[in-house]
Amino acid sequence: MQWSLKLGTVAGTEVRVHVTFALLLIWIWVMHYRIGGPPAAFEGVAFIISVFLCVVLHEFGHIAAARHFGIKTPDITLLPIGGLARLERNPTGPLEEFVIAIAGPLVNVVIAGLVVMVIGGTLGWEQLLAPQDPRVDFLTRLAGVNIFLVVFNMIPAFPMDGGRVLRAILAWRLPWARATTLAARIGQSIAVAMGVFGVFFNPLLILIAIFVYFAAETEAQGSELQEISAGTSVSDVMITAFATLGPEARVGEAVELLLATSQSEFPVLNEAGRFEGLMTRESIVQAMKEKGAGAPVITVMRRDIPTVDEQSPIEISLRLMQEAGTPAVPVVDRSHRVVGFINYETIGELLMLRNADERFQPGGRVRHLP
Repeated sequence: MQWSLKLGTVAGTEVRVHVTFALLLIWIWVMHYRIGGPPAAFEGVAFIISVFLCVVLHEFGHIAAARHFGIKTPDITLLPIGGLARLERNPTGPLEEFVIAIAGPLVNVVIAGLVVMVIGGTLGWEQLLAPQDPRVDFLTRLAGVNIFLVVFNMIPAFPMDGGRVLRAILAWRLPWARATTLAARIGQSIAVAMGVFGVFFNPLLILIAIFVYFAAETEAQGSELQEISAGTSVSDVMITAFATLGPEARVGEAVELLLATSQSEFPVLNEAGRFEGLMTRESIVQAMKEKGAGAPVITVMRRDIPTVDEQSPIEISLRLMQEAGTPAVPVVDRSHRVVGFINYETIGELLMLRNADERFQPGGRVRHLP
C-alpha cells in the first residue's frame, strides 16, 4: 500500500504502518497534553505503543486463520482503524472468508477480556468509552480501545472486517462477485454517512470515510476483474504490436516515439529481446528536463519493473502493477523474451467490453497498433 513504511518482517510477513497512523498519535498526544501536560503526553505515547501492539496481534489473528486454509500473507499494513492483511490469494468460499475476517476482532475480544479480568470490577462503561482521557486508568483505556477496535472493525464496510464478514454471509446465497459488489455498495453508503457525521462531530471520521469509500470501490473492481478474467491469461489481452527502445537509445529517441505512437510506455530490450527496463511518459518528460535529449535511456529508465509470464491470469499482472507502482508490466515467454506488455488501459478495455456485451468472451487478442 502506498504511503506506508516498512517496520520489519515477522514469520514471513512484512509489517508496514500507514502514515495516517500518525494522526492517531497526534490526537492522543494533544488530548493528553491538554489535560495533564508533558507527563501525561508521554504516557499517551506509551499508550499508543500498546495500542499498536494490539493492532499487530489483531492482524496476526487474520494471518493465523489464513494459514490454516493454506493462504500466505505477504504483508500487513497498520492503520488508525485497525489494519489490512494482504492475502496471497482470495478465500475460495464463504467459510474461509468468514473465519479469516472474524479472527482479528476475536483477538481484540480476548485482549479486552484479559484486561478486564486483571482490573476486576473497578471499571464502568463511561471509563471504557474514554480511551483518550489520561485521567482514566491505563489498563482501562487499553480495554476500551480493544472494544472500540472490535466494534469499529465490525462495521459492514470494506476494507474493515465487518465488510468481509458481510460478504461471506451474502456469498452463501449469492455469487461471489455479486456478494462483493453488494457488500461494497453497503460499505460506501456507510462511508458517506460517516463522512457527514464527521463534518459535525469529528474531522478524523471524514478521512476514514474517504479511505473506506475508495477501498470498497477497489475491492468491487478487483472482484469484477477476477470474475471477468476467469480462464483468461495475460496472453489473451496483452499488447503485441508495440515500439521498443534499445539500451543504447537516447532520451530524444524516446521522445520521438512518444509523439509518433499511441504508446505511453516503452520497454527497453537488449539484443536478445530480454527486458532491461521501462521508459514511461513521466520518466521521459523528467529525463528531458533534468538531463536533456542526449542522455542514454539506460541511465534514466526504471529498472524495478517486474515481468509477468504470458500464461498468468490477468489479475496477477494487475497486482504486480499496483505493488510496483508502475503503469505497465512486460509479458515474457518461457525463454524470458518479451512478447508483449499489459497496462491499465488494456485491463480497462477488457472491463468495458465485458460490461458493454455480456456475451463477450476474451479469447482473441486485443491488439494496440502504434
